[in-house]
Amino acid sequence: QVRLVESGGGSVQAGGSLRLSCTASIYGYRGRRYCISWFRQAPGKEREGVAAITYDGSATFYSAPVKGRFTISRDNAANTVALQMHSLKPEDSGMYYCSVEVFPCDLARRDKTRDWGQGTQVTVSP
Repeated sequence: QVRLVESGGGSVQAGGSLRLSCTASIYGYRGRRYCISWFRQAPGKEREGVAAITYDGSATFYSAPVKGRFTISRDNAANTVALQMHSLKPEDSGMYYCSVEVFPCDLARRDKTRDWGQGTQVTVSP
């Protein structure tokens, strides 16, 4: 009832841009308010929240390290959520995961129940 598929990862030099996409089938959340978020995890580090968007697109949230450089958006007709990333830095490297959770959005809370995609790798070279 929930399927999240990420795409768009790759390798880029510092200062470059990438656009990630999450195709979401979330029938398990039908009738409920929810958030779709992007998280990332670098080797040896904990998974961290990057950006989130509410079920109706009325609000977006960003972590401090990416604010002003990343933009999350959704296309309800296509059932996709995109993460546009600009001015990429080597520290942005990692596996990027799309997730869905019951509203409200909470990027900082790691123990909240979420459904996850398989992830897409982003590598930023100096």
